[in-house]
Amino acid sequence: MGDRSENAEYIYGKRRLREIDRRVRFLRQRLDGLKVVSAPPADRSRAFFGAWVSIEDAQGRVRRHRIVGPDEFDREPGFISMDSPLGRALLGRRVDDEFEVELPAGRRRFTVTAIDYEK
Repeated sequence: MGDRSENAEYIYGKRRLREIDRRVRFLRQRLDGLKVVSAPPADRSRAFFGAWVSIEDAQGRVRRHRIVGPDEFDREPGFISMDSPLGRALLGRRVDDEFEVELPAGRRRFTVTAIDYEK
């Protein structure tokens, strides 16, 4: 039978524990740098973190996105990270602003049609 150090399950468990400890350390460091945003910005006419922004492409299709932090973007449909190319391009925009952004599908042109801070 041997001792515990020769047991494959024991070795796997120790490896998994190290991975979990590494992840916990990473998340603790992230928590120290996070800031909770509970109120909309003073200038609600511009797109900032937390805004729902409607954009229209050249073909007239309208899409609605919420600008969120990098840890939140995949939780809900329509959420985009403020660090993504589209998220960065939207920050600070106003209604009727036109802009271009380089997306994986190529360079695209959009117009901001609405900005809202309510769900």
